Amino acid sequence: MSSTALMNTYGKRTLTLVKGEGCRVWDADGKEYIDALSGIAVCGLGHCHPDITQVITEQAQTLLHASNLYHLPPQQQAAELLCELSGMEKVFFSNSGAEANEAAIKIARKYGNEKGITTPTIITTTHSFHGRTMATLTATGNEKVKAGFKPLVTGFFELPFNDIDAIKAQTGNTNIVAIMVEPIQGEGGIRIPDNDYLPELRKICDQQGWLLILDEIQTGNGRTGHYFAFQHYDFLPDIMTTAKGLGNGMPIGACLTQGHTSTILQPGNHGSTYGGNPVACAAAHTVLQTLRNDNLCTQAKDLGEYFKNQLTAALASKKSVTEIRQRGLMIGIELKHDCNELVQKAVDKGVLLNVTANKVIRLLPALIISREQIDQIITTLTSLID
Repeated sequence: MSSTALMNTYGKRTLTLVKGEGCRVWDADGKEYIDALSGIAVCGLGHCHPDITQVITEQAQTLLHASNLYHLPPQQQAAELLCELSGMEKVFFSNSGAEANEAAIKIARKYGNEKGITTPTIITTTHSFHGRTMATLTATGNEKVKAGFKPLVTGFFELPFNDIDAIKAQTGNTNIVAIMVEPIQGEGGIRIPDNDYLPELRKICDQQGWLLILDEIQTGNGRTGHYFAFQHYDFLPDIMTTAKGLGNGMPIGACLTQGHTSTILQPGNHGSTYGGNPVACAAAHTVLQTLRNDNLCTQAKDLGEYFKNQLTAALASKKSVTEIRQRGLMIGIELKHDCNELVQKAVDKGVLLNVTANKVIRLLPALIISREQIDQIITTLTSLID
């Protein structure tokens, strides 16, 4: 299936998907696949989860949309549970992760202006990915993604990821107002920082009066074995953004704040027509309830460890494998050479995955995946890497 009405922003698409259930999807010809990507970390509860389907249907039959000028119960319920599980205080709902990051950037800019800083600057990192709007594109640490879109937005300063000394070297820069970083870089190749990296960033921000912004678009909602990846440590960010797995397929993002950052945006400073849509929020509330009630964070941790152990054993003799990186069900297998062609070869064998940073096979299966399905994925990967 192809369409000349669609812009060619995703390259050649050879597969037409028409149905999903749990960790499986089917194409238009009825062929079944194991989805080891879950919509790029979106369908954490699996495709067509019955509780999500039910709440979407019920809310769509009750109130599909209303202006944010009014109280919307699903929005309030989702915000309260999101704050309870994260430890944050306030939420702004958007339609996507990029929009959530835009809200975070605006908060940091306004924070700087209120302090009298005329050119407030945000530190970002190499290999990062924060979105494709003009501001989040500029914040992204990948020149290939930025190519062709200059002039970019000012007010960002890029430093190496996982390098505390590089951050400390900027403590005399009076224009800096915030550090924006992913706890684990997803698009950058499942890059996991040293254990002291994020806590050290928190200390530096406290000392300098900077805001710590954590982009948990991909790492949030149970993906790494906690509700959010920063919960592997003992601190809170000033601002946290999330999306992807929050709606299990419904478009929703969230920018969360705590402390002083919760009062920076006032009426007229920011908004969204569709942000906080009742149907999306009803889905998000049910996702969060399911994560908690079904103990899926612990399950993601346990399954992730099983996945890595089995991968390590299966790939031990493969000289082309450089490293296996894993936190919960966020897994990267780095090879010594480019391996983009493995995506189509995996499709041919009935597995959906992707390759990021050219050399890293990225696996982001649903949190409900079975060990048998994990074993199937590993068998396929082993043959492909051979």
